[in-house]
Amino acid sequence: MSSISAQSYAKLLENGVQAIEEVNRLRSSGYTKDNIYVISHDQDRETRIVDAANINEVGLGEEGLFGAIANLFRSRGDALRFKITALGFSSAEATFYEKELDLGKVLVIAKKNPQ
Repeated sequence: MSSISAQSYAKLLENGVQAIEEVNRLRSSGYTKDNIYVISHDQDRETRIVDAANINEVGLGEEGLFGAIANLFRSRGDALRFKITALGFSSAEATFYEKELDLGKVLVIAKKNPQ
C-alpha cells in the first residue's frame, strides 16, 4: 500500500531490498536524500537500510527537541507513531503504518519539497 498526503508520500515494503529499490526510484523521480526516510520496528534493520541507501533517519530536525527526548522514554511503537506523524501523517495513518511495521514491513517516506 502507498499513500500520498498533502505533505508526504509513504510506501510499505516487505523487506530491506525492496526499501532500497524504492529509495532509488524516489531519487530518480527527483527526491533528494534529505527528503527520504526509512522506518522499521527493528532499529538495527532500520539503521542498516539507512546506511545502505545513504538516506536520513528521522531525527531532531523532524521530531523537534522535545519529541526526540520524549521518544527516549516511549515504547518503540509509540516512538514510531510519533515519527510518522512528525513527517506529515495523521494519527490514524501513523497507527495503520505502525501496525504494518509490527508485521515486519518497512516504511519508506518521502517528504515533498516546500513550494
